[in-house]
This record gives sequence, structure tokens and C-alpha cells, in this order.
Amino acid sequence: MKLWQKNTDVKKEIEQFTVGRDPEFDMQLAAFDVLGSLAHTRMLEQVGLLEKNDLDALQQEMKAIYHRIVAGDFEIESGVEDIHSQVELELTRKLGEAGKKIHSGRSRNDQVLVDLKLYLRYELQQLVGEVKSLFDVLQEESERHKDKLLPGYTHLQVAMPSSFGLWFGAYAESLVDDVLLLQAAYKVTDKNPLGSAAGYGSSFPLNRQMTTDLLGFSTMNYNVVYAQMGRGKTERVVSTAIASVAATLARMAMDLCLYMSQNFAFVRLPDNLTTGSSIMPHKKNPDVFEIMRGKCNKLQALPAEISMLLINLPSGYHRELQLLKESLFPAITELKDCLQMMTFMLPQLEVRDQIMDEEKYKYAFSVDAVNAEVLAGMPFRDAYKVVGERIEAGTFVVPEAVRHTHEGSIGNLCNSEIATLMNQAIADFNFERANKAISELVK
Repeated sequence: MKLWQKNTDVKKEIEQFTVGRDPEFDMQLAAFDVLGSLAHTRMLEQVGLLEKNDLDALQQEMKAIYHRIVAGDFEIESGVEDIHSQVELELTRKLGEAGKKIHSGRSRNDQVLVDLKLYLRYELQQLVGEVKSLFDVLQEESERHKDKLLPGYTHLQVAMPSSFGLWFGAYAESLVDDVLLLQAAYKVTDKNPLGSAAGYGSSFPLNRQMTTDLLGFSTMNYNVVYAQMGRGKTERVVSTAIASVAATLARMAMDLCLYMSQNFAFVRLPDNLTTGSSIMPHKKNPDVFEIMRGKCNKLQALPAEISMLLINLPSGYHRELQLLKESLFPAITELKDCLQMMTFMLPQLEVRDQIMDEEKYKYAFSVDAVNAEVLAGMPFRDAYKVVGERIEAGTFVVPEAVRHTHEGSIGNLCNSEIATLMNQAIADFNFERANKAISELVK
């Protein structure tokens, strides 16, 4: 029997179509579903809807189920509709009537909502950790290669001197802004919807602040109608943050594909990190970066995909909201995989030195030559004209040294300042509050 079923059987075809891939994705919510029930039952006892002896038995059994899930020793049985049904079924088998009492004061709607919030909160913390690992590698590589120049481009034309220190450091700072978007997504996620029931609250005297505290949420979705409207909105905000990180990775992957080509030849990978051609013996292809570019470009379409599922929905719950899991859950896994792969690849990248000594890059130093004349007292417009005439006459001489000293330039990367920005952004998440609450709930 389904949790919602009365005396009528639903056609098998209807059930298969409406359930879809839910059991597959519900397994990713399993541990979080138990966490929600641990908090909910403690609240039920506090407001007089559950006896103390029933609470103690339920808490003990649910903690055992939680640890089984964490250990990988748990599954949704064939014919059982979802994770909520499986947990309630196991409790009822073991504890009898007590197992039937855990659903008082809630609906599957707010049960799913709190599962999703807890899941997304956890996954956002994991994503931030992966971003920080990549950030640290980028900063290390920026310092290691800070004295190696490479050409900077505008319009894909050689423009001015850049450096590998600048290039690696640019992507590190890009990740700082990406973390700020992850932080916004975390703040939207970190609100307790439990107690909103089917979207219109309950006549039971629920203590929503208690479950908010027990689950380590920073606050709650106060309005019960809005709590339900948050289904989909939360996923869209999270997807926007995911897309931002993906955009940084996709752009870096594109740079690396260019820089590895023979026409640029700025960097190379060890042979065991490249693939070959079935017909051209000389080929060493950057397949990892190409696949990463493709995956991350797909991830940038995620907010639009989620928005299209929500675009014409009125307030209240609608069944197609379950399809959000099919879009978002695999996307989180894809992004973590891409972050881990970029973190793995970059330290093994071989960076070529003396690139800018090549004749074809000499005019990249023209701005430095103009600035040298200005520093010697010549007005800028006159200096620009003089250097331009030297280039046309073929008498241009590359300056002896590149002297860029302002903040964030070749000679002053400000990596420590960028690291401070990242560390502050991560500290502002206050992951410890949620982690401590969950640890207390399951011990």
C-alpha cells in the first residue's frame, strides 16, 4: 500500500509513468530523510503527540537505519514507492504502532522539501570543498610560474604581455566569485520548510523552531505557502551557482585546448594524460579538457532547463516538480567530477618558458614602450605616435624588462589578498553550525 492509497489500485502503467526514476534518486535522499524524521519525532514528543517510550524506540531504530544507509547497507524494496515509505515500513515492521505515528503533522510535501534542503546543503558544502582544492592548486601554480611570460590576447590577436602567474591567478579569483554565488545558494537552501505540510500548515501545535534548531538550519521558511513555492526555486538558485562554477572551468578548459595546440605550444601534458589518433601517429589530444568543456557547457544550460519546468506553475505542489531531481542530482555529480579532474591535471601541466622571446610576439611590448616614453616626459598621444612609426619602419626595439608593479599585475599578483577573499567567503558559510547539529542528532 502507498502512503496515500485507500482502497483502489492504480493501474501499473500509471504508476510506472508517474514514479519514473524517483526510486533511483531517492536513494541519494535516504540519509537526509531519516535526519528529518529524527528531528520531527523529537518535536512530536515535545508537543505531546508522541509518548516518550515510543520516541525512544523510534529514535534508536531510525539511528540504526541511518548508519545502515551511510554504510551502504540499505535499499528501497521492490514495490515500495519511495524512501519515506521504506523507512516507515521498516519502523512499522520493527516497532508496530509506533512506526505509524511518525507522519503526524507533516505531508510528503514538506518531508520531501526538508530532504532536499538537507541534501542540497550537504552537497553545496562538498562543492565548496572541491572548489577550494582547485583554488589552492591554481594559487600554487600561479606562484610557481609567476616569472614566465606568455602573450595576452584581445580579439584572439596578440595584445600585451601576460604571465602564467596572471593566468592561473585569474581563474583562482574567478572561483572566489563563484563561491559567493554558492554562498547565496546555500543561504536560500539553509531554511527549514518542515511543518508547512502540504503547503497550508497544520492544526497540530507544531514547534517549527525546534526542528529548525535540531537540523541546524539558520532559519525557517516562515510562510507555509512560500515554503512549498520554494520547491523548484531553491533548485534553480543552486543550478545558477553550479553554472557559474562550470563557466569558469569551461573557459579554462578552452584556454588549455588552445594552449596545447602546436600553433600556440604554451603548455603540454605528459603522454599518459593525453589520448591518440587511430590514424595519425603523432597526435596527443587534450581529450580530458575537451570533455570537461562539453560537460561544463551543458551545466551552464541547467538554470534554463529548471526554469522551463517551473515557468507556468501556480502556487501549490505539482507532480512534475519531482523531475527536478533528474536534472539537478546528476549535475552536482558532474561538476564535482570536473572539479576533481581539473585539480588532478593542473599540477602535471608542463609550462614552456621563454615564449615571449619569439619574434612574432615582439609587438606585444609596444604598450610598455609607449609607457616608457611617457615616464620619460613625453605626452601619451605623442608617445603612441612615435612608437607606432617605429613599428611601421621596422625599427621597434623590445624594452629590456617588463615592469608592471600595480596591484594585480604581472609583478604584483596579490595572490595572498585573493586567498584572504576566498577564506572569508568560505568562513561566511558557517558550515560548523549544520555539521554540529547533524552530529548531535544521530549520536
